[in-house]
Amino acid sequence: MTSTFEGITHHNAKINGTDLHYVSAGTAGSPILLVHGWPESWWAFRAVVPLLAATHRVFAVDLRGFGDSGTDTGDYDMATMAEDLHQLVAHLGVGPVHVTCQDISGGPVFEFAASHPADTLSFTGVETTLPGYGLEMLADVVNGGSWHVGFLAATGIPELFLAGRERVMLDWAVSVMSAVPGAVTEADLEEFTRTYARPGGWRGTEGLYRSSLTSAGRIRALAESRPLTVPVLAVNGINAPFTERTLRQVAANVTAVTIPDVGHLVAQEAPAAFAATVGEFVDRVDQGA
Repeated sequence: MTSTFEGITHHNAKINGTDLHYVSAGTAGSPILLVHGWPESWWAFRAVVPLLAATHRVFAVDLRGFGDSGTDTGDYDMATMAEDLHQLVAHLGVGPVHVTCQDISGGPVFEFAASHPADTLSFTGVETTLPGYGLEMLADVVNGGSWHVGFLAATGIPELFLAGRERVMLDWAVSVMSAVPGAVTEADLEEFTRTYARPGGWRGTEGLYRSSLTSAGRIRALAESRPLTVPVLAVNGINAPFTERTLRQVAANVTAVTIPDVGHLVAQEAPAAFAATVGEFVDRVDQGA
């Protein structure tokens, strides 16, 4: 089990046929659910959770196949992860949540919010995009996309080449994604390495990336039939205005913010600014409701 911080408690729950690990903090205020991207786990929000928990009940989950959640054989696609989130919200019993995603988790979190509007108070997307709305560009190496997207989506390839070399991949990812030296510490890298080095530790990554590259038609159909009606916050770092452009195509009520002087790993590079931005947004939503 990962180490933790004062006020953060760890939980495991049988959800949708797998074991989901999540942390919680805070005892009052509207609930916020944080969903990590890649190469991450809930730990990406390690410094954000206590800040938000001062005024909110906060939950940060490890998606199936990530962190300390289950890695047994089964489905690791976007639709299954979206259903996991739906069932997790029911398990938490806190009512609808303000949901925040970043990076590659945009797809399953959007699918969760669009498919289950009664679960969702607001939607925040951080440095993210969606299948059918720009994600495929990230795999287009001819036009500036990155090699790692297709690599991680290839069946069996991540575990074949990265088993025992998890830290090499993580060091590369942080070096190209972060713009704040030292923001991702040695302890952070050791924690992420520990979880990706588990048996089956690349299953979540592989399934999520592969389904993200094959779900454009399904996600566009969902977005056209059930666009987000809750307030939406688009948060960008170095890739501004990519997130905003995506979310304005799938929601009507979008506020856009750029956090300056950071790279792609916003929660880790600027936790105080991240928490303040999300906290102020959800407070405005709560006051409006």
